[in-house]
Amino acid sequence: MREIQFREALREAMSEEMRRDDKVFLMGEEVAEYNGAYKVSQGMLDEFGPKRVIDTPIAELGFAGIGVGAAMNGLRPIVEFMTFNFSLVAIDQIINSAAKLMSMSGGQYSAPMVFRGPTGNAGMLSSQHSQNFENWYANCPGLKVVVPSTPADAKGLLKASIRDNDPVIFMESELMYGDKGAVPEGEYLTPIGTADIKREGTDVTIVSFGKFMKVALSAAQELANEGISAEVVDLRSVRPIDYKTVVDSVKKTNRLVIVEEAWPLASISSEIAYHVQRYAFDYLDAPIGRVTNRDLPLPYAPTLIEVILPNVKRTVEAAKSVLYKL
Repeated sequence: MREIQFREALREAMSEEMRRDDKVFLMGEEVAEYNGAYKVSQGMLDEFGPKRVIDTPIAELGFAGIGVGAAMNGLRPIVEFMTFNFSLVAIDQIINSAAKLMSMSGGQYSAPMVFRGPTGNAGMLSSQHSQNFENWYANCPGLKVVVPSTPADAKGLLKASIRDNDPVIFMESELMYGDKGAVPEGEYLTPIGTADIKREGTDVTIVSFGKFMKVALSAAQELANEGISAEVVDLRSVRPIDYKTVVDSVKKTNRLVIVEEAWPLASISSEIAYHVQRYAFDYLDAPIGRVTNRDLPLPYAPTLIEVILPNVKRTVEAAKSVLYKL
């Protein structure tokens, strides 16, 4: 094990897969000459050259479409969006072309490709640059949606995503690129669709994914300081969802809180809540709690951002509520 940054783990994943398979290439805004908007692709142009690390115009619909066409013809593109907020310009290609290609062609064509980049808020970027689209893309059959929370998971899941024969939406966070964590030496893959119990517990289950795992884990520690044992489950992917790990945890703790950086309506937390009440209803000792964004566009002012986003205080309160300790 060694400690490396989140961005370095992503770079290692892409570089290893590009060395292994010459059909893999990276394209997106500023990925080449500028070494990536967040320096994820730093040095990759020097190693792989301009035919495999390709700067694109500011035209997400266009280069997403080129990526789909390349995938149809046997290549394995990695398409980087500077932020998934910009993927809305390309959503027709992602949904109507990449996701539906296998079904509409009767299995004759597929789109083995990865769309990756940061999702969610990254500070004072206001409404149009702070949205979460995990649940939007997870709603679409034909896509897989991956949201890692640690450098080790980021590397293993990205390598698995690049090798996957379906189109994968791989969502990161600008606020996590500099995070350091232990990453194994050598070759490894992390299977898509497997949740991970990041902290064992017995009193309440807290489920989250992506950068808000930090909130979930910090809340679990605060609860532990008060004698409450929280089990923390990291989904890691939101399509497919590892329902079994969540349900098994709830059967142990009998209580559930879901933390998600998204608006509450039709969210991943809504889906988890439905599934748990359907398959673990008799084990629940309290209604399921959710901690999501307030139902508002994210503003610019940091004081208002703090009010809208999930935080440790709200998560602790939700856990105490399902434990009837408030």
